[in-house]
Amino acid sequence: MQQAAASVLTDVQSQHDPRQLDIDKVGVKDIRYPIVVKDRQVGEQHTIASIDMFVDLPHQFKGTHMSRFLEVLAEHDRAISIDSLPDLLHAIRERLSAREAHIELEFPYFIRKEAPVSRAAALMDYLVRFHGSIKNDQFRLVLEVVVPVTSLCPCSKQISNYGAHNQRSHVTVRVTTRDFVWIEELVELVERNASCELYAILKRPDEKYVTEHAYDHPMFVEDTVRAVAAELAADPRIDWYVVEAENFESIHNHSAYAFIEGSNRAL
Repeated sequence: MQQAAASVLTDVQSQHDPRQLDIDKVGVKDIRYPIVVKDRQVGEQHTIASIDMFVDLPHQFKGTHMSRFLEVLAEHDRAISIDSLPDLLHAIRERLSAREAHIELEFPYFIRKEAPVSRAAALMDYLVRFHGSIKNDQFRLVLEVVVPVTSLCPCSKQISNYGAHNQRSHVTVRVTTRDFVWIEELVELVERNASCELYAILKRPDEKYVTEHAYDHPMFVEDTVRAVAAELAADPRIDWYVVEAENFESIHNHSAYAFIEGSNRAL
């Protein structure tokens, strides 16, 4: 009886739309799902991602079938990984009769770090995003990492008789690659090009160290993005990159910001 009733229900989404406007992305957002990420230290890391999934919608159709995104995801009922993203995107595109498909995963990634002097160890969390797409039968993956660091102002150090002001900074790196790159490598690249890196646990000897280290390595946002971009530009595994730095100023009511985009495609 229920199957007979379902067979006569109107498919509103497939009805014609007269406005002649293609939609670039339509889909579902903020789905919580387990994923598996490669971990340089222990092999793999299980975490939870917030997932967005989209397809394009040609102008002749009124809407897309939102439930089909979840059906495809449910068929991958084991935790998904980067390796499974191409198959997942192909399945989404086929199920929704689309020309292209997109997926975005945002998740916390944990790295065990030791304090610089006391060696007190704890987990640091970093925000990571995967941006995957299938377009013209080509799979593209952008890896994004947001790394919190300390920045110390060179101008403040130069003009002040006592100390210098510093602040927390978020440095965001996005890359496409020719070869495998660890998340940890991008984190470490940013941290060594900042005034000082952050730690989960600091004892008093560690506080002395990070304070003095930052003072000895003053960095504008311009310095930070240039230093990070220079290393990315010299890495033959990197195809394309974006570097952003935002300093959450401690003596101004605004943030300082810098941005560099580059490509190694001539290498």
